[in-house]
Amino acid sequence: MRIVDVTAPGGPENLTITQAARPSAGPGEVVIKVAAAGVNRADLLQRQGYYPPPPGASPVMGLEASGVIDEAGAGVDGWHPGDPVVALLAGGGYAEYVAVPAGQVLPAPDGVDLVSAAGLMEVAATVVSNFDHVHLDAGETVLIHGGTGGIGTFAIQYAKAIGARVLTTAGSAAKLELCRELGADVAIDYHDDWAAAVAEATSGSGVDVILDVIGAKYLEANVASLAVGGRLVVIGLQGGRKGTLDLSQLLAKRAVVTATSLRGRPDEEKAAICAEVLRRAWPLVASGTIRLAPESRFPLEQVADAHRRLESGDNTGKVLLTL
Repeated sequence: MRIVDVTAPGGPENLTITQAARPSAGPGEVVIKVAAAGVNRADLLQRQGYYPPPPGASPVMGLEASGVIDEAGAGVDGWHPGDPVVALLAGGGYAEYVAVPAGQVLPAPDGVDLVSAAGLMEVAATVVSNFDHVHLDAGETVLIHGGTGGIGTFAIQYAKAIGARVLTTAGSAAKLELCRELGADVAIDYHDDWAAAVAEATSGSGVDVILDVIGAKYLEANVASLAVGGRLVVIGLQGGRKGTLDLSQLLAKRAVVTATSLRGRPDEEKAAICAEVLRRAWPLVASGTIRLAPESRFPLEQVADAHRRLESGDNTGKVLLTL
């Protein structure tokens, strides 16, 4: 089968198409013939040598994919060859076939074509699990950084469906308008003093929850933007790993700073998250309450261009590889 390999850690030019053995379905696993795979920032980090796969995972990039079941292993109930599915992966999506625990496989949401569905699984699992982690409730105010990325476009709509007031950041007039179209109550240009804009939008009281993909660069401003009892969850490090944390602010606000990662969790935890995605997020997608993000599609042979697209400041929504 064809896979995407990395000749050496570095830029997109180091991505190449090569051949590998087709995986077999172990006990409790299915093998999917891949129709499309989502391209995520974690893939860019893995390509650069900064984000190795967890022990036992495929060394091939790709944390989400869609396709049809090709083989079901021993002990798998409910899935049969030919079934169209989407899957949350620890790796292996940039390939013609991928093996995955059956608990991390879901049907695509009703009304969503199989290629577009490839870009939903990772974002839905990330958003649902993290808003659960920090207990975002109806009536609270949430700040979502990176409102026009794959995570941001889903998070804005999911938070509104929960009943939250949504503030978000983005980097251009067109992107700010997209955030508003998706339901954001306040859209802020991050090139400006976004923390001051958050303070103004909340009459100085701050936000209850922050979903942050930036990390160190925003840490101090994020903590300053929290309300009393606020919760900051960091899910990305685009702005670096190490920042300054003012513990006195946390004490005064009785606030929480936490961070999560999805990829390395045990299979049973991922299965539980996928079950919640099926129960709570998929109906919102099927009904149109959550609409699909804009997407850019690239054939597998153009994987380097797909990575360049995601790395550019021009990208909005999801980048997908098609097979």
